[in-house]
Amino acid sequence: QVQLVESGGGLAQAGDSLRLSCAASGVTFSGYIMGWFRQAPGKEREFVGGIRWSGGNTYYADSVKGRFTISRDRAKNMVYLQMNSLKPEDTAVYYCAARSRDYYGNYEVFTTYESWGQGTQVLVSS
Repeated sequence: QVQLVESGGGLAQAGDSLRLSCAASGVTFSGYIMGWFRQAPGKEREFVGGIRWSGGNTYYADSVKGRFTISRDRAKNMVYLQMNSLKPEDTAVYYCAARSRDYYGNYEVFTTYESWGQGTQVLVSS
């Protein structure tokens, strides 16, 4: 099992940038995939993006393409979500997740992820 702790959330204005961090413990296999999800009040959990731990390949939801960037630092056991050009609709609790198998991709399927952090709140005002 992987332990995940998110940080970096807070208040922002539309157009601002924030960087979320996810500290990961127990990622022992190169095949791990790390994902970011978010959930707004009254909404279903939504896929944001994912990254392969080994090669750094990324995949993003259409809603954040061109604005958000996922990266990882294997030496520091960290995953990051750089959020630029924030919009009010980005307001949500953001979660870091991990899975130990690649499932031939399918990054957006949240039920494939084994471990989850407790989330960090992002509130974007207009």
